[in-house]
Amino acid sequence: MALPHLKTRSRLTTSLRTDLAAALDRMSANSRISKTRLLDEAVEDLLKKHSEWLDGESK
Repeated sequence: MALPHLKTRSRLTTSLRTDLAAALDRMSANSRISKTRLLDEAVEDLLKKHSEWLDGESK
């Protein structure tokens, strides 16, 4: 269920391996790109790799 202030996003709660989380923190801090945007890109790339899971929507 989307929250009213998240018009084009869905809240997702998950966990990452500690080393991946640390690398994501460093990448976000050094690039000044939000972790949300970095994770969007990573998930999009993963879904493209496994295209059978896409429902016809891609950028």
